[in-house]
Amino acid sequence: MKITGDQQLIKKMNKTIVLDTIRQRQPLSRADISAAIGLNKATVSSLVSELIDSHLVTEMGPGESSGGRKPTLLHFNRSAGYAVGIDIRVNDLLAVLVDLEGHVLQEKTVPLADFTPEHVLEQIRKTIRQFSKKLPESPYGIVGIGIGVPGLVDDKSRVVSAPNLDWNQVDLYESLASEFGPNLHIDNEANAGAIGEKLYGAGREAQNLIYLSIGIGIGSGIIVGGELYRGTSNFSGEVGHMTVAENGPLCRCGNRGCWETLASEKALLDRAAKLWSDSHLDLEEIIQLARGGEPRAVQLLDEIGARLGVGLANLVNILNPELIVIGNRLSLAGDLLQDAMLRTIENRSLSYHRKKSGVAFANLGIRSTALGAASMPITMFLSEPDPALAQEGSPSAGL
Repeated sequence: MKITGDQQLIKKMNKTIVLDTIRQRQPLSRADISAAIGLNKATVSSLVSELIDSHLVTEMGPGESSGGRKPTLLHFNRSAGYAVGIDIRVNDLLAVLVDLEGHVLQEKTVPLADFTPEHVLEQIRKTIRQFSKKLPESPYGIVGIGIGVPGLVDDKSRVVSAPNLDWNQVDLYESLASEFGPNLHIDNEANAGAIGEKLYGAGREAQNLIYLSIGIGIGSGIIVGGELYRGTSNFSGEVGHMTVAENGPLCRCGNRGCWETLASEKALLDRAAKLWSDSHLDLEEIIQLARGGEPRAVQLLDEIGARLGVGLANLVNILNPELIVIGNRLSLAGDLLQDAMLRTIENRSLSYHRKKSGVAFANLGIRSTALGAASMPITMFLSEPDPALAQEGSPSAGL
């Protein structure tokens, strides 16, 4: 029995390697795969046949001949199934439906006036059902769901605490899995954002990066050696609560002078409320004023950029990352923050540390978390040797 089990495990691993090779290097032939991964041609041919039968790989016609018969080229079928990614934010939730390569097919923003778990869960259910009704033809339908939450999420997918939503000990997984299946992934939104930018955005070439999600608060996802660093309790990345001003403003965490009290979107809006006491400007309006040359708006964004640079210099000194990617809402003002931010990093970080550390704004804009969340069920789905088995109890089955 052990020999059989080992053979099944080896076959599963080899099939995953073959599929990953096709995904990363497509289009390519069976001979190309054999040469790339070192498996013999007969084994590769057998595994490719199974992947074709599973609708994950398609043949797309002949390639160039190297002297003999023209080889048949293979292509990953990104439309074999779809995934849903959801970013729960403080004022709304952003949902995307993507194919198996992360291309967005549908997108929806749902305003949230009621932040109770029951209401948010109902909005998530409605959104998934709406996506399902407009789903393109595919063998597997919706293969899974990923959700990013602005708070602490433990290794059992429970939301331990999300202060900006006033959530404590909320079990989203149990509430949704019975209807939408077990391929359901719930994570901190900055972790999901880091994965999104690593897979699809600014961090594709970086093995060591920090993704900063800067909205009402500041959180981070940290990738080391190409893998997400989670910390002992799955709670790594709360950089918004490092102290940058000993006697600074009181933070919601109870501390004073946390970075997010000085450099977040909320910090910017609180300062704007004092500068424009007769109006309530939002981030987009402040950006518009600054781009029009309004002195108070220009100065305000310069101040926020400098305060942002203080925390970034600390991260450069402590972690010496290859790349820091700034995402979420504050990235919308990236061009207006950049000069003051980079000056501050230059002045406050160690020269040897910053020499190979870059700073960029998210390529995916405000979609980083939603796309990273969607990638989690895709990864799980494609890791199964038989996708048909992975679909038992899947989201599509319950819709």
